[in-house]
Amino acid sequence: MLPYGRQSIDPEDIAAVEAALRSDWLTTGPEVDRFEAAVAARAGVDHAVSVTSGTAALHVAYAAAGIEPGDEVVTTPLTFAATAATAALLGAKIVFADVDPATGNLDPAAAEAAVTSRTRVVAGVDYAGVPVDAPALQDLAARKDLLFLEDAAHSIGSTLDGKPVGSLADLTTYSFFPTKNLTTAEGGAVVTADEELAARARAFKNHGLVRDRSLQRTPDEGPWHQEVHSFGLNYRLPDVLSALGTSQLTRLDAFVARRAEVKKAYDEALGDLDGVEIPFAPEGAAPAWHLYPLRVPAERRRAIFDSLREQGIGVQVNYIPAYWHPVFEDLGYQRGMCPVAEDYYRREISLPMFPSLTDADVESVIAATRKAVGA
Repeated sequence: MLPYGRQSIDPEDIAAVEAALRSDWLTTGPEVDRFEAAVAARAGVDHAVSVTSGTAALHVAYAAAGIEPGDEVVTTPLTFAATAATAALLGAKIVFADVDPATGNLDPAAAEAAVTSRTRVVAGVDYAGVPVDAPALQDLAARKDLLFLEDAAHSIGSTLDGKPVGSLADLTTYSFFPTKNLTTAEGGAVVTADEELAARARAFKNHGLVRDRSLQRTPDEGPWHQEVHSFGLNYRLPDVLSALGTSQLTRLDAFVARRAEVKKAYDEALGDLDGVEIPFAPEGAAPAWHLYPLRVPAERRRAIFDSLREQGIGVQVNYIPAYWHPVFEDLGYQRGMCPVAEDYYRREISLPMFPSLTDADVESVIAATRKAVGA
């Protein structure tokens, strides 16, 4: 079965991990610092805080934003549940706003209509790797005194108007899961240009520990002394995984280029199929295509999906609208709230998209898709 996504590991990656394993540090060591510096440079900002997953990155980012019980977070339903769940775990009420029908990204007008006096964060998701309309969302955040968070789990390596994803929002989160644009096996990061937000993020991911004696309440306790001033968690990414990430970053441009080649081949071969919509990117966006979200007739989506699986093409669907999950239904969220997102979901199938796809693999996917859609 050809998977819809997978990691791309080469001998240099393996050597980097082996070197870390043979060093004096398995965690909280120099490889973490090196990886964070490389991520920050790629994002075009001063600060990167590495964490154990993309979900952890979201949790850390919302904590850094100061989300508390009673606050509201406006976000998209066309995403994995973690975008909303991590804010809900901090006590926030999640307010879902609909998406742009062309990109699947949060619609800035819908987001603005959802803002209330209790809104603290507007969180967009770069669906499939296409950057959100960052200028519009940043303008909304500035006018309403909000923080703009960009969930860039799909889009490290993407740019908008020549600016890298990571430099477009107040806070940006990355995921380094194996299917993403680069991997640390499990891992993620929060990036920001704001020193205070970075300090809050770094504290939360390390139990809230304070080691700076000038900030401690009882600094004379002893040289071993450390204090917890606010609750945090252990979301530290180890050196072994950081070493893998630093190695992967050196090939990110090649990964992005190959994804673009695969996307172009799919577009050219599938764009003429009746009832099918190929993925769209707005002017100025240069996506690192994490997914290839093909949209097919809703009434035939299941049959097309089953046909592709039967032909050995491991397609996926991304995503069930977040508020369809029982955990949100039990809180009173109802289907029909965001009809554009629900229509997008009902028609979406993710075709295989990863850098190590061969040209023969791509041709196989194309032939199987044309057969499934035309059947």
